[in-house]
Amino acid sequence: MIQKTVAERVLEKAMSTGADYAEIFLEDTVTNNIAMIDNRLETVTRSHAYGAGLRVLRGVQSVFASTNDLTEEGLLAVAGRIAAALAQGSQTLDIVLTESFPRNLSPIELVPATYDTGRKVELVRAGYDAAKNYSPEIRQVQSSIMDKTSHVTVCTSEGRMASDRRVWTRYKIAAIASDGTENQTGFAGPGRSMGMEMFDLIDPSVFAKKAAKQAVTMLHARNCPSGKMTVAIENGFGGVIFHEACGHSLEATSVAKGNSEFCGKLGQKIASDRVTALDNGLIPNAWGTLNMDDEGNPTRNNVLIENGILKGYLIDKLGGRRMNMEPTGSSRRQSYEFAPTSRMTNTYIANGPDDNEEIIRTMGDGLYAASMGGGSVNPVTGEFNFAVDEGYLVRDGKICEPVRGASLIGRGSEILLNIDRVGKNLELGQGMCGSASGSVPTNVGQPLIRIQNITVGGRD
Repeated sequence: MIQKTVAERVLEKAMSTGADYAEIFLEDTVTNNIAMIDNRLETVTRSHAYGAGLRVLRGVQSVFASTNDLTEEGLLAVAGRIAAALAQGSQTLDIVLTESFPRNLSPIELVPATYDTGRKVELVRAGYDAAKNYSPEIRQVQSSIMDKTSHVTVCTSEGRMASDRRVWTRYKIAAIASDGTENQTGFAGPGRSMGMEMFDLIDPSVFAKKAAKQAVTMLHARNCPSGKMTVAIENGFGGVIFHEACGHSLEATSVAKGNSEFCGKLGQKIASDRVTALDNGLIPNAWGTLNMDDEGNPTRNNVLIENGILKGYLIDKLGGRRMNMEPTGSSRRQSYEFAPTSRMTNTYIANGPDDNEEIIRTMGDGLYAASMGGGSVNPVTGEFNFAVDEGYLVRDGKICEPVRGASLIGRGSEILLNIDRVGKNLELGQGMCGSASGSVPTNVGQPLIRIQNITVGGRD
């Protein structure tokens, strides 16, 4: 996307007024989307985005700008503007870049951008039909396939010039059940850092029926009672609790500025002994996996919590300067239009020692959260509020009738200590995570876990 000599001149220009670090992030991305709603093909789109983001640092000062003028003149003009904005003096540098290509953690067999559109439509239709035919109460279905192929190059004043190809494919299905007066929605959205070979592993019909079942079940559910309860949260997307309530509080974006409840607690006990939590950017073909981060560093398997002890944070370059710590391969951004920050990749609570059947059998009365939804969190205090998309009351250790309208309310530091069981059925769930550097693909995950004394909000 850029000649090495041009990149060297642009970096030298950006640093000409005294910066101690400069970076160019170049991107060329093609995104395809096919969606079916109400038995008709609603969307068949293809978009192409390209551009460059330029950033300079001096200590913990940062200046960033972006452009889609990738000519040498255009890039030099932007470099001149950010250099002028920093304006800390003058210097002449001779930057020499060395090209490199990271190891490929996610090999691609069937490139989505060149895959037959008609076959994609057939897959979308199969999911749509499976959900719509599940029950007469399913009134509306949206079935879609998104694929994205991105080529990126990162050039830095430290001599790095690293290039990578990134491919994501995702299937999404939303089903709405209605009895004429009330509506309930079910959703599933599996995705991978894979090509269209993902559909050798993922059957749209299976996920479509799962979404439809959730919608119909919740349509006939009673309102959830409220109060302090023991709650068992199922695997997969149940990991959104850790991701939101704890993961964001372990990012340098919060920690470096003192805006986290976990500041200064490295080496201290912050969770139950049963809890080990990882942010693993190395899982082959996983939704959140990257070969390199958006500052050109190799991604890593970062241990965040080990047997309840806080072991590490997620750190980008600027955050690392503020914290006097090294980056952890955790720098991410939505696109060239965003400056990078520390972000999660595949974040999960690891398998524990407990039998899954025993977890339910010994919990007495409480709530079983089969599927979690969205929510909100304050990383400074760790206070959170999350919706339970599919829940069931538990009586005397048996999963009983479905309930709707439940939410889980608490503080991240408290629920980590109140986890008294961690099962053995780890699974990852796919989502998009929003933060200061935009929206990026992330995996959340956990096995079945059990939490004592968590506040459940309900309508009953």
